[in-house]
Amino acid sequence: MKTNGLIYPLLVSILSISASAHAADPTSEQTTLERGRYLLVTSGCNDCHTPGYMQNDGKVPEPAWLTGSPVGFQGPWGTTYPANLRLRVQALSEAQWLERARQPMRPPMPWFNLRAMSDDDLRAMYRYIRAAGPAGEPAPIAAAPGVAVTTPYIDFTPKNLPAQHAMK
Repeated sequence: MKTNGLIYPLLVSILSISASAHAADPTSEQTTLERGRYLLVTSGCNDCHTPGYMQNDGKVPEPAWLTGSPVGFQGPWGTTYPANLRLRVQALSEAQWLERARQPMRPPMPWFNLRAMSDDDLRAMYRYIRAAGPAGEPAPIAAAPGVAVTTPYIDFTPKNLPAQHAMK
């Protein structure tokens, strides 16, 4: 089939314009950010990663969201602190975030819930957090079991457990 020399360049131009328009579509990016915000709220991320969120029935100004907490969680694993996601995500590419979100994390972080999320959901969360920009201070460093901490913490040590029966 013969074509004149204009069809191929015209087709390439149309495809390029279409791809550019899609990539720069602010509606698509806004939808992604809204989805990320929704997932962060409904997944309970703010419960631990935003100071005062649970104590104030979720009424914390959005600019303070996900800035980590100096209140630790102490249990048999030691003392861990909710990370400042606003700082942590700024240092990660989207691909690094997807990989990190699916790796085991210290308790009580329910990392297995992140592992179960789709790439699209994790990308939306990443983009929302990244768009929020850096804020706050890094969370304290985790402490090993038995190491005293000077920060406030919530005790996650199980109490009154039934005696373990020896395996035969």
